[in-house]
Amino acid sequence: MEQPSIRLTKLFSFETAHALLGYDGPCRNIHGHSYQLHITLIGKPLHSPGHPKDGMVADFKDIKNLVKGKVVDRYDHALVLNEKTPPAVVIGLEGVYEKIILTPYQPTCENLLIEIVGEIQAGLADSLRLVNVKLFETSTSYAEWCEGDQICFT
Repeated sequence: MEQPSIRLTKLFSFETAHALLGYDGPCRNIHGHSYQLHITLIGKPLHSPGHPKDGMVADFKDIKNLVKGKVVDRYDHALVLNEKTPPAVVIGLEGVYEKIILTPYQPTCENLLIEIVGEIQAGLADSLRLVNVKLFETSTSYAEWCEGDQICFT
């Protein structure tokens, strides 16, 4: 009998500040969020009786290490700004703060999500597929990415 595909989901959190350059509302000001990141992978469980990882699709520790290294460590307690932010502003901030990320895009929840998806996909083992990612900017607002035709399974 063929092994069924199993989805694994792991949750992460990090604190990040950003500002939306030229935005016509309060989000044009530097402000922070307590982001919640939900990562869902799919794969086949290992079928190897006697092996310590028999039955695992992936070790949650490996998922944690990947996402922590590619996403959480990068964004946690960082300030994310559009690279078109006036240079004098950036230089002034860099003189005071050490973790500033300049992006070629507006650092919205949606654009951050797209970058995060690419980072995670690039680091996955061949036996795993990323199928769903949710990035909560607040407890009631999130952006969601779904593999393929964009029909979500969660």
